Amino acid sequence: MPHSSSDTPPPPSPGSGPETGFDALVAEAEAAPVDGWDFSWFEGRATEERPSWGYQRLLAGRLADPAVSAALDLQTGGGEVLAGAGPYPPAMAATESWPPNLARATRLLQPRGVVVVAGPEEPPLPFADGAFDLVTSRHPATVWWPEIARVLAPGGTYFAQHVGPETVFELSEFFLGPLGGEVRRLRHPEAERAQAEEAGLEMTDQRTERLRMEFHDIGAVVHFLRKVVWTVPGFTVEAYRDKLRELHGRITAEGPFVAHSTRTLVEARRPA
Repeated sequence: MPHSSSDTPPPPSPGSGPETGFDALVAEAEAAPVDGWDFSWFEGRATEERPSWGYQRLLAGRLADPAVSAALDLQTGGGEVLAGAGPYPPAMAATESWPPNLARATRLLQPRGVVVVAGPEEPPLPFADGAFDLVTSRHPATVWWPEIARVLAPGGTYFAQHVGPETVFELSEFFLGPLGGEVRRLRHPEAERAQAEEAGLEMTDQRTERLRMEFHDIGAVVHFLRKVVWTVPGFTVEAYRDKLRELHGRITAEGPFVAHSTRTLVEARRPA
């Protein structure tokens, strides 16, 4: 989503004209494509703070390391993050399973010399043991620690930005009601550290930040829920029309709906 900034002028108030009524906003969001991880559609309609560490910049540094001769980007989405982080090591591969993202990633990355591999994200990955000096991922849906450890060469590194615990729970709970403790513990950094260590990896860096998000109109909410499908599993406009209309009224009366995302920077090493 677009970066938040105090220098950015506020977006127009929802409901300020007939074109911004509930039905028009929802119809526009339903018609917008959701492939890839390009969030430019949200410009002027929603904002999200970015983590302080700058994942793409750090990723570029890892890929440029002369000691890295082969790297793998897991669950690359539409390839936008990896495309902006080159140049790459002599061997560079990426995986993606969702067909719309796969087509987008192939168009974007193949001309840059990246081999884009289609297939399920769950084990086993179609790579040999110890094939990569560096494995990376930004916002993987599931982290298969034993498989990451398997494809890493001795001394190799896993470098990633994960979605952290309780991400956008304000929005999830608006639609789904209170979420239990077990759900809240998912993706907790301590649990991820234990899983990495159980797989034989050594966690060398782990940082978590909680970041403010604002949704300025109901169209932004609909588009987000269609794009980030795990926020409200099984979301459709028809199934949640009454709740959407309620939230539209709330945003119109009170201003942006505020939620918070959580991001964790992860670096883990396979012992040499």
